[in-house]
Amino acid sequence: MKLFLIPSPIGNLADITYRAVKVLEEAELVLAEDTRTSSVLLKHYQINKPVTPYHQHNEHKIVQHLLQQLQSGKTMAMLTDAGTPGISDPGFLLVRECIRAGVPVECLPGATAFVPALVNSGIPMNRFTFEGFLPLKKGRHTLFTQLSTEERTIVFYESPMRLVKTLADLIQYFGPDRPCCVSRELTKMFEENKRGTLQEVHDYFQGKGVKGEIVVVVQGAS
Repeated sequence: MKLFLIPSPIGNLADITYRAVKVLEEAELVLAEDTRTSSVLLKHYQINKPVTPYHQHNEHKIVQHLLQQLQSGKTMAMLTDAGTPGISDPGFLLVRECIRAGVPVECLPGATAFVPALVNSGIPMNRFTFEGFLPLKKGRHTLFTQLSTEERTIVFYESPMRLVKTLADLIQYFGPDRPCCVSRELTKMFEENKRGTLQEVHDYFQGKGVKGEIVVVVQGAS
C-alpha cells in the first residue's frame, strides 16, 4: 500500500519523468483532479488504468473511503491538472490522513509552475515566499499591507482575468517602480515572460489582454 503524488506537466507533455510514467503504469488506481485532463496525459503515454475524480469539491466526502482502500493494500497515484499535487491544488487532505493512519506517502520530484517562473525572472531567488492564489476580497488588504514590507521575493499565481487588477493593487501598495516578472503559458508554444517595473508590466498587459496560466514574481522590499 502506498500513495504516490505524481507531478504532471504544466504544459508540455514531455515534461514528466520516466519514473512517474512507471509509477502510473504500476498503480492500481489513479486519482485525478479532472479526469478529462488526466486522460490526455495517460493516453499520450499509453497507460490504461482505472481513474477516479479527486478534487476540492469531493475530497472531504471520499477521503475516508480512499484511505480504507489504501489500508487494504491498494497502491494509488494522484494527478492534478498541472504541476505537483498539493501546491495550490488538492492533495493535502489525503496526505494528512495517510500520515495519521500510517499509510506510506511518496511525492515524486517534477513540474511546479512557480519554480521556472522564479528562476527565469531575473529577480533574487535565494530567499522567497510563495503565496499561492491571493484572496479575492476578505483579507486582501491585510495581505498586501503585510507583503509591502516583505524583503523576500514574492511569488504567487493569478487568474488571467484578474491579473491587470492585481498589478494595479500591487502598484498601490508597493509603488510603481518595484521590479517584477509575469510568466504565462510556461513550457507551451506561446510562453511569455514579461519583465519590468510593476507599472510597465501593468500597462503592457492592460493594452494587449491576458490569456493562459499566470505566475507573478515581485522583488521584495529594499
